[in-house]
Amino acid sequence: MAIEIERKYLVTGDGWRSAAHKVVPMAQGYLNDIGMVDSGAMNTSVRVRIEGDAAFLNIKSRELGTSRQEFEYPIPVSDARALLALAVGGLIDKRRHYVEHAGHIWEVDEFLGDNAGLVVAEIELDSADEAFDMPAWAGVQATDAPRYYNLALASRPYSQWRDDERMALDLIEGK
Repeated sequence: MAIEIERKYLVTGDGWRSAAHKVVPMAQGYLNDIGMVDSGAMNTSVRVRIEGDAAFLNIKSRELGTSRQEFEYPIPVSDARALLALAVGGLIDKRRHYVEHAGHIWEVDEFLGDNAGLVVAEIELDSADEAFDMPAWAGVQATDAPRYYNLALASRPYSQWRDDERMALDLIEGK
């Protein structure tokens, strides 16, 4: 069983751009929707992703927070295209920028399409209490905010959010 341990942050400014050493276009969709996961009818999200010239089927457990089970399997790109046509909700279109900072690789997702304007950074860790240095462009932590999860963005994209939802003040205040 694979465990993913990551933290997610909203990105402020463009300071990360010059440090990106690789950029990979990604298209992804889900074979289940957030309603099924939120209701408890399903305990996982099932994602199909094409990243560059490769494709993957990914299954993640529904826990919020820094740790959850994750299983990922390579699949043919032609199969991924067929599965994306079956996706529930919208497709996620983004560019992932890989940025090295203080010995860690940060994945900065710059969303396009219906989620344009949203930029989120993730850092994968070896343990939940692993220490790491925060780059200046990593803003408010969004690890525990479900609306920033890609599954949620496929169902209700950033372009449909109200202005107060985009402000992220509720994350700071714990509302």
